[in-house]
Amino acid sequence: MDLPTNPQGTVKSKVDAPELVAKRRSQFINAAIDLFGQHGYHVTTIREIAQAAKVSIGLIYQYVEDKEDILFLALLTVLDTYAQEIPKALEGLEDPLERFRAAVHAYCHVNDSNANATVLAYRETKSLRKERRVAIQQKELDSNALIAACIQDCIDAGIFEKTIDIELMTYQLVMFSHAWALKSWRFRGMMSVDTYVDRGLDLMLGPVLTVRGRRVYQRQRPAL
Repeated sequence: MDLPTNPQGTVKSKVDAPELVAKRRSQFINAAIDLFGQHGYHVTTIREIAQAAKVSIGLIYQYVEDKEDILFLALLTVLDTYAQEIPKALEGLEDPLERFRAAVHAYCHVNDSNANATVLAYRETKSLRKERRVAIQQKELDSNALIAACIQDCIDAGIFEKTIDIELMTYQLVMFSHAWALKSWRFRGMMSVDTYVDRGLDLMLGPVLTVRGRRVYQRQRPAL
């Protein structure tokens, strides 16, 4: 299946002004994420979303056609933020291990800032029509590729073992990052998001670091 290069563009709008569309949609998407999380996607109505966002129902229908459009845009929000924030976190960094650590921290910070949307993705992605689920999956693979590239760079630099299964390691890191949002009721009272990442990396990197990698990691590892 050929996927659209711009999934947001598959959501029709009666307004033909991209900046205005993005601004208006953000007004009610954030409200929708909160309501979907509290009451569930299927129970929540567009009237309730409009009331929470302090906009009219008519305004919402200028920018989307139905409630599924809103869910789709809500899930894209987190995935698009990964694509923005991970490269930004890597700017100016050349050391492979520093880049890897920065990428994981950035990924987890996105989950921290968008915890409700992260939880929503687990609960309601199945509610999207098939082509939209596929588009979401492709977006996920695109963001995973940013992490996988950092893992590959560490392998090439002799910091990680060559025998690593990059796909599995990437998903271990992704699921670990998602757990910050999924289990925030437990973790937020215990530590900061950065401490969570550093403690998690201590657990996960032990089996994959080379002898040289261990020396480099110990130099870079923050005191916890």
